Amino acid sequence: VMIRPQRKRQKEHQQLIEELKRGDRVVTAGGIYGVIESISADSVTIKVESGATMKVAKGSVSLKQES
Repeated sequence: VMIRPQRKRQKEHQQLIEELKRGDRVVTAGGIYGVIESISADSVTIKVESGATMKVAKGSVSLKQES
């Protein structure tokens, strides 16, 4: 009963991760808002509002904000 909705969410999250590109506004699982500066195989570098950059795991990006 709970397997189908969970698999659907996993598939949607995987698609989101694959479609990330430089310049996208994102929110991490920890609630950090930022803009993607660069993407590597397993991590994403995001620039936060203060101008600092952070390197986070690709899987920790939870959603993409619409501009």
